[in-house]
Amino acid sequence: MQEAMKVTDQRYRLGYHLMTKGGWMNDPNGFSWFKGYYHMFYQYYPYAAEWGPMHWGHARSKDLVHWETLPVALAPDEHEDGCFSGSAVVHDGKLWLIYTGHHLTNPDDSEEFYQDQNIAWSEDGINFHKYEGNPVLRAPEGNTKHFRDPKVWQEGDTFYMVLGSQGSDELGRALLYKSQNLKQWEPVSVLDKAVSLKDEGYMWECPDFFHLDGRDILLMSPQGLEPQGDCFRNLNQTGYLLGQQDEDGRLQRKDFTEIDRGHDFYATQTLLAPDGRRLMTAWMNAWDSPMQEKEDGWAGALTIPRELRVEKGRLYQQPVREMASVRAGKLLEGKLAAGSRTKLPSTSEVLLTFQEAWNHQGTLLKLGDGRQELTLSLDAKGNRLILCRSTKDGERATQILPFEELSLQIFVDRSSAEIFVNEGEITFTERMYWQGDLSLELWDIPAEKAVIYALEAETNRY
Repeated sequence: MQEAMKVTDQRYRLGYHLMTKGGWMNDPNGFSWFKGYYHMFYQYYPYAAEWGPMHWGHARSKDLVHWETLPVALAPDEHEDGCFSGSAVVHDGKLWLIYTGHHLTNPDDSEEFYQDQNIAWSEDGINFHKYEGNPVLRAPEGNTKHFRDPKVWQEGDTFYMVLGSQGSDELGRALLYKSQNLKQWEPVSVLDKAVSLKDEGYMWECPDFFHLDGRDILLMSPQGLEPQGDCFRNLNQTGYLLGQQDEDGRLQRKDFTEIDRGHDFYATQTLLAPDGRRLMTAWMNAWDSPMQEKEDGWAGALTIPRELRVEKGRLYQQPVREMASVRAGKLLEGKLAAGSRTKLPSTSEVLLTFQEAWNHQGTLLKLGDGRQELTLSLDAKGNRLILCRSTKDGERATQILPFEELSLQIFVDRSSAEIFVNEGEITFTERMYWQGDLSLELWDIPAEKAVIYALEAETNRY
């Protein structure tokens, strides 16, 4: 029996983000509520800090912040070479997992495979049993080998599934299915497909379809987009299509929009929480991330959960209100002068309001340890907000709507930063491998309002 990977160095371990106790993590899966707990599953390889035959790791929480790691929920068996991404739904008093079975047709070539959809169930939310009749859905005619990442939800007595797919034209698309029992599925429609390879990609991973604030939203991670100015600068992107579903089950929508403008954000999954909020989390890395923590026996983490809303024709996101529960103490409240430098704990939350920023041309602030830095700048002439980190290909930028005040909420962890701009209009998510003492430096403009909190540093229980 293989021995699970162990962490050998704590230097980059995060304080209040969900991580594994060792080994590899990528996509969040099965974000759900069952028997008084939020459940979070994730793509997991226990035996190395590298991607390997995918398992489903599992954690649960009462408050979306303090997580308890549970036994592995799914592992590959003699019928599968990997349990790829999927979702969870409650039905008949049980928690059901819907996942992609990944099957290699040539063990010597990872690109020769096929994929199908499978289910497993649990009565206690901890111990899962694969359905003996798997798979419950195979790829349709006219589909390539790419057929994965089912997201399932219930409307009335009917279950719906949206799936990432690639048609025979080699363009990404999302397929919609329905079922009465999770075991027999019938097609509804091609919910949507890419308009072109360079604009919307060859495969739509991790699709998620939901109704929010009067709009229908398809959230997904397309592969193969070509960079266009400030857009699509990562290897693969994550974003959304916003519109309305028509009577034929097809989405009439606007252009694809990136949901996060940083380097380290991929493979989102949402949950309609019991209180009606649409919550989202994502892998706080990307396939082209440096992931320096691999040297220490672990790799990957999830973002803090975020609440979604539609405003001004776009999707906004803010940290869930439960994040206030990890505030361990207020370190500063007042103003910060231009040119000031303030020390920060390695786990902290910073809130800043600038009243003179709209016409500013240049750097607003710098955050770092003197070795690795993040800077945030405004280009008023181009209505652009620019983030730059001190790594190769460090710049990311986006358009920003006109504002009277510029507000920033920055969550700093030991090897990450999540920046929320103007109540969630823009976000940047970054892994930062800091090792020295952190400081926040303002440049030419003072912050009229500034609050800094120290945050709880140990929220995971393994």
